[in-house]
Amino acid sequence: MATYAVGDIQGCLQPLKTLLRAVDFNPSRDVLWSVGDIVNRGPRCLKTLRFLFEMKDSLVLTLGNHDLHLLAVAAGVRKPSRSDTLEKILSAPDRDQLLGWLVQRPLIHREHGHTLVHAGIPPQWSIPYAIGRAREVETVLQSPDCTEFLRTMYGNEPNIWFEELAGMTRLRVITNYLTRMRYCTADGHLDLKSKGPIPDPGSGDVAPWFSHPNRAAAEEKILFGHWASLEGCTDTPNIIGLDSGCVWGGALSLYCLDTGEMLRCRCRDGRARDEADAVRRFLPTPASG
Repeated sequence: MATYAVGDIQGCLQPLKTLLRAVDFNPSRDVLWSVGDIVNRGPRCLKTLRFLFEMKDSLVLTLGNHDLHLLAVAAGVRKPSRSDTLEKILSAPDRDQLLGWLVQRPLIHREHGHTLVHAGIPPQWSIPYAIGRAREVETVLQSPDCTEFLRTMYGNEPNIWFEELAGMTRLRVITNYLTRMRYCTADGHLDLKSKGPIPDPGSGDVAPWFSHPNRAAAEEKILFGHWASLEGCTDTPNIIGLDSGCVWGGALSLYCLDTGEMLRCRCRDGRARDEADAVRRFLPTPASG
């Protein structure tokens, strides 16, 4: 039995299948972790969602911002954007079954000494505290208040957590940390505009969330996606970046929790690039064990 974690798939099903074949993945024996953003922007969103649903007994999936966006569009509280590729899901005969399963997924998963989350853990939060805040959002997603939450989750304010926050505002900040964060200050002020490998000019005293030296979760192994411009490079051995820009012509990353080995499938237009020679293997770092 082996456990693998995959980066942002975003409807790029063929590269995912290429990687799973490369490691001889067997759902009766192995487990796949996904950092979320399984749909949108790519060419095979409905097929990707169905593929993962069919292997749900061997899958751990944390929700990403694009997955939440799909739920909001499906609920009728958000209009699709021009770059969305969600139409086939929204018109599928099995959409209710698929979306009913998707909305039940967590925002954080912790097991085998690893924490899986779409965007990251803010510097001021420990892993147990982050899990507690994630459960607040998950509870609302699985309640009659789900539609109202999806309606109000969009927005960049407030841009910092404090315990006294309440209602949908509180849930929005939690969601932004766990599914949208890239840069922040050491005390957790979010910069949700900068998306590149360096902050935008005038962003202030921000840095990648994982680079603040006194983070409460600094000793934890964290697997995250969401940040394609990093191409998986964090320069921090226990912080594993899995978004290597598959949907943008980069690669899809697959990480083995048991060995620390990383595989990447080079991609073009949502497909593996020259499939016979598409997969590259990288040796584990010393910290990966």
